[in-house]
Amino acid sequence: MPQQPAAQLPTSAHVTAAEISRVAGVTRATVSNWRRRHDDFPAPSGGTESSPLYDLTAVQAWLRGRGHTSAASPAEELRTALRLLGPGSGAAARLFPLVAAMSRLTPEELAELATASDDQLIARTENAAAQLPAAVPEVEPVRYGPDDAGTVRALLGCVREAGAQAAVDVLAERELDEGAASGVYQTPEGLALLMARLLPAGAARVLDPACGSGTLLAAAARQGAQELFGQDTLPVQAQRSAVRLLIAAPEAEVAIRVGDSLRNDAFPEVTVDAVLSNPPFGDRDWGHDELAYDPRWAYGVPPRFESELAWVQHALAHLEAGGHAVMLLPPALAFRTSGRRIRAELIRSGALRAVISLPARAAYPLHIGLQIWVLQRPEPGGADRTPVLFVDGEGEQRDATTGTPGATVAVTAGFGTRGGSRPGRSGSSSSAASSSTSSASSGSAFDWAGLTGRVLTQWAAFTIAPDTYADEPGVARAVPLVDLLDDVVDVTPARHVRATAADIDPTALARRVHDLHGQLAEQVAALAAASESGGWQPSGASAREWRTATVSDLSRGGALTVLRAATPGTRGSKGATTPVTDRPVLTALDISAGNPPSGGAGDVHSDATQPVAAGDVLVRAVAGGGDAAAMTRVADDRDAGALLGPNVHLLRPDPARLDPWFLAGFLGAEDNIASASTGSTHVHVTPGRLRVPLLPLEEQRRYGEAFRRVYELRAAVRRTADLAADTAAILTTGLSAGVLLPPDTTGVRSD
Repeated sequence: MPQQPAAQLPTSAHVTAAEISRVAGVTRATVSNWRRRHDDFPAPSGGTESSPLYDLTAVQAWLRGRGHTSAASPAEELRTALRLLGPGSGAAARLFPLVAAMSRLTPEELAELATASDDQLIARTENAAAQLPAAVPEVEPVRYGPDDAGTVRALLGCVREAGAQAAVDVLAERELDEGAASGVYQTPEGLALLMARLLPAGAARVLDPACGSGTLLAAAARQGAQELFGQDTLPVQAQRSAVRLLIAAPEAEVAIRVGDSLRNDAFPEVTVDAVLSNPPFGDRDWGHDELAYDPRWAYGVPPRFESELAWVQHALAHLEAGGHAVMLLPPALAFRTSGRRIRAELIRSGALRAVISLPARAAYPLHIGLQIWVLQRPEPGGADRTPVLFVDGEGEQRDATTGTPGATVAVTAGFGTRGGSRPGRSGSSSSAASSSTSSASSGSAFDWAGLTGRVLTQWAAFTIAPDTYADEPGVARAVPLVDLLDDVVDVTPARHVRATAADIDPTALARRVHDLHGQLAEQVAALAAASESGGWQPSGASAREWRTATVSDLSRGGALTVLRAATPGTRGSKGATTPVTDRPVLTALDISAGNPPSGGAGDVHSDATQPVAAGDVLVRAVAGGGDAAAMTRVADDRDAGALLGPNVHLLRPDPARLDPWFLAGFLGAEDNIASASTGSTHVHVTPGRLRVPLLPLEEQRRYGEAFRRVYELRAAVRRTADLAADTAAILTTGLSAGVLLPPDTTGVRSD
């Protein structure tokens, strides 16, 4: 086999100021101070005036000369080493085998390897990689030279401290950054495990025809699968998947291939016990014309704009008779007119067994609630066709996270309360997505354990006795085939599990209405207290005038620190790994709504390493035109320790020089936001351009207390409106369903 020569170090690699801060383990404000105060700090070598780039080698030399030892994490050290290799180095393909080899060493062996000389390190890792089976696709045997020692040592440090899987993700992240692949996201671990547990016990041979990072196949291995097949169009993803499985399932037989599964199936003759897949959504170039007469289309030729139905039939074609497929699919697939005939055939044949809706934010894209379809390849001469199970996992997650009492779940489910609203047939309404984020969030990491338990309970009961399964109104229902084969063939779970009047307990609903009225009365009283008008006085014959300074000026003077200036609309680099965290995440919507942190791990920004502290000032980075919601707020004890979601700026004032609420109030003023923003429909706020009056601290505190009262008034109005909407919706439901009687108004005058 030809041997690939060792990579040579490029002449330069460029980094941004934010990357320098991560390399040095300091804040961006510190880097800005270095640039201003030290004449010998490396001058920009590229980029623009507003976004300069610096030579990484020169920066590292300057840091060493100043005695700054790196405080970056092992993963960040590896990222820095990879940047030195430059673009087009193919670093991931060359280093993936080393990660797999290192994963097989004991902690003692890794520690010993870390103390070896560069020559010994290269020789031993190269020998270990050569012992691996040829399971990593499209990787030629390589040799490593002296110039690779720094990169290999950084890789070893990442494996030792953060784990082999973290190293794999960093390598893939770097490769995906260089490529044209966009929208590449990992399937969340909790979702992958839920999907794998929906498979029957004993599924030994599992295929994922769009394997991506290998999360689903790794979950199948955890459930006992011994033969794992995968294919992906991106070589780096196929390599990543192969190495992941070598790490997670070293005893399993692994076959991962590169290629387009629909156009060029790498396993045309392979049939398996199960298929797990999270295929691409909305792909219009999936091969409709060239595959028009493909034998896989046993249920009908997929329409040009229904690539997901091609993936569904591809999965069924690879199953043994009676085998199961569990697939993550977009909600529109359940009702689009173009797919009606194929849905009907899947139902009529008994291939569709269950559809489970997930809450928004469970997986990318975060703004819609995806669905899990459970399918089974019909057995020749099999039993009569059974009903289809529908589970509204979205409603279950909502009730679990908003604290709805369990006894009243079935009472209110599906009846159009604000918390129970559905996005309608589109399944992707942005307003519905926003509502679900604010009212259905747990304030901590996504509750996969709770959701998995509820879904598996329903699935287990259904599979044991489909024909006698006991429905749970508003949560799960088994629907006979004849009821599904209408003119629409809509298999959206919310449509079928929706509670009916017969499901409602009148006594429980009346009790719920009484509770809501009590809560609403308390909230109205709180609103009245917040809206007291006493104490507001005119400033005089004309408005006050004062000298002002920008946030950038205050930062340079040390009065505050801009700990993170979020880039509007971004979540970090393409293909970047979302940080694993059990901390709550504070979102832009929490700022405007006055809620505690409501986001989970799926919302955290990929570079959100700085936790929020009480007294920090939070600024929304994006606001819609005419948006009257609060743009700023001061973090309190409820927020302390949370991480930041995207589109949030974090400023930390020196309390001896700046009052936080004074700062938040002036920063959030409409004119101030407008002057520091760009855009029209959605304005993107540049925090450094916001201006603040220069006032003595005592006067700042007076203004700060006033701004705090204004913020509490705004939040109280929003909470009251939400509670009133919930109360009105449940009253309408009860009256129209015939389970509530109108109050006795005899003798009450209406004039």
